[in-house]
Amino acid sequence: MRRSVLIRFLGLSLAVALGAVIATAVIATYSTSEKLQGEIDLNTGQLQVDGEIYGELSKYASEHPGWSGVDKLVHDLADKLGRRIAVTAEDGTVITDSARILGAAPELPSVPAATIDARNDGSATLAGTTTVYAARKTVAFGKVEGYATVSPVIGTPFMMYPGWGMTDEEKRARDALAKKAVACYAAKGQSASVSTTDRIPQVMVESAGSTANVKKLEKPLVRANPDNCMPAGLNAPSAKAKIVNDDEIRRATDCLDKAGVKYDLTDYDGIKSVQPKDDGTASARFMECATQARVQALTPYVAPPAKLYLGAKSTFDVFSGEGLLRTAATALGVLLIAALVMIFAGRRLVRPIVALTGAAQRMRNGDHAARVPVSGKDEVARLGNAFNDMAESIQRHDFQRKAMVSDVAHELRTPLANIKGYLVASEDGVVPLDRELVSSLLEETALLEHLVADLQDLALADAGMLRLHPAPRDLTELANQVVSAHRPAADAAAVSLTSTAVAPAIAVVDGARIRQALGNLVSNAIRYTPGGQVVVGVRLVDDGYKLTVTDNGTGIAEEHLPHLFDRFYRADQSRTRSTGGSGLGLAITKHLIEAHDGRITVTSVVGSGSTFTVWIPAD
Repeated sequence: MRRSVLIRFLGLSLAVALGAVIATAVIATYSTSEKLQGEIDLNTGQLQVDGEIYGELSKYASEHPGWSGVDKLVHDLADKLGRRIAVTAEDGTVITDSARILGAAPELPSVPAATIDARNDGSATLAGTTTVYAARKTVAFGKVEGYATVSPVIGTPFMMYPGWGMTDEEKRARDALAKKAVACYAAKGQSASVSTTDRIPQVMVESAGSTANVKKLEKPLVRANPDNCMPAGLNAPSAKAKIVNDDEIRRATDCLDKAGVKYDLTDYDGIKSVQPKDDGTASARFMECATQARVQALTPYVAPPAKLYLGAKSTFDVFSGEGLLRTAATALGVLLIAALVMIFAGRRLVRPIVALTGAAQRMRNGDHAARVPVSGKDEVARLGNAFNDMAESIQRHDFQRKAMVSDVAHELRTPLANIKGYLVASEDGVVPLDRELVSSLLEETALLEHLVADLQDLALADAGMLRLHPAPRDLTELANQVVSAHRPAADAAAVSLTSTAVAPAIAVVDGARIRQALGNLVSNAIRYTPGGQVVVGVRLVDDGYKLTVTDNGTGIAEEHLPHLFDRFYRADQSRTRSTGGSGLGLAITKHLIEAHDGRITVTSVVGSGSTFTVWIPAD
């Protein structure tokens, strides 16, 4: 059963369209949002969720120099907490948006829920809340848990807790110190354990509390009188944190010194801090220096400030009752449009294919003039052009084949007829079989032998079996040998045959074949330059050697140049022995040169002569 290409093309297109609709529906169900709420619900549960989002993004900002790569965190939080999360740069450029998965998303709320600025103590103003400072380590002012308001101080940004910027190697060193401390307490009869917080180990020591029979765990470094079991470097900042702290203190003290503001400089466990002097009240200039120093020190290490937008997640389910109906209607519309487009496009596609099929069948039946009309520049048009080129080539080669058979028959008929005529005349006693007759018969036999040899060379070249025996040869020497061999013929035609090749030109070639190719060119030049000059030259070029045969003979008309190397093609259609050879010499020469990975070209001006140029690679 024959299956139409148009039907198959239409079915495949509809199947692809249907699959696209279904896939889009599934993705939309699980990944996209149809409606987004732009305001934060001011209830306790929602604030906890928003606080978690803000905390995670603030942590990301403190640990990365930019926002690239935050998409995964945002989408994970959005799926987990059921909130739309969007982060934009200060200029409003969207960095990431959990609702922007398949392209367009609803507009963002007019007011951001918070501003994330890891450079400024981690402070942010949440919608409906007051300014807070995340003080992860403020031991200089007492132990603080969670969020607390901190006195003005330079050198204790929220990311300066001991675990910030810590490498794996530093982490392993802290683990070793913690184990050493636990062993020390155990040797003293005290119970101690290690807990990991913010990537660093904390040694918790069991001690008696104020209530009878109640014990509490406390960190040794926040006690009034820590003992000598606690290593000094356990709570030291990371190398990265120390670099940032040193840079911040340097910038702040330079600014305060220039402004004439007095301050106190303290150092606790490797973290330096600058505080207002005397009563601890920070002036406007002090706060300006503090903010500027912190921002400049942290900018290379944390993400730039960004605005956080939060909204409710309301997903449109395409497989609900209403959603299924809308999805089905959309799918039907897409399929209908796809069908109409595919029918129109398919008919335009099939029409030239049908024309190609008909032309191919006509060619099979012997009509080599069959062609197909071509319009446009698409793939089908290129196929039509390729078919027409193929048909043109087949027709041309068929014509050449017929012409070759006719030419071969003509070339063989003349010497055979001469030989037969002389032999019959000799047999009948009309012509005596003397030396002169034998010489004439030998000459005709030589012509036959030469023609057969040329045909054999062409047959071998066509079959890719033309044998070469390459060896390093001097092209100049080969050119001079050709000139010497053809000098008697040149003298007989009153042609001046000379060579300008003097410098050695070594190339790996088959010497006999190169002499044969040059001999054909020189022989042709002598034939068409009666009483003129023929010059053979060899010269070195950048990538090889150029062998030239130049004459000042009759020249060749421009329309003959493209066909000059075709078999049995002659610009002069004369068949006389004085003006035309077998018509195979130039065709054989072209094959011989190409067998050496070379090329041959010709330039000519009617009445001024011709120049044949052969290029041979140097290696």
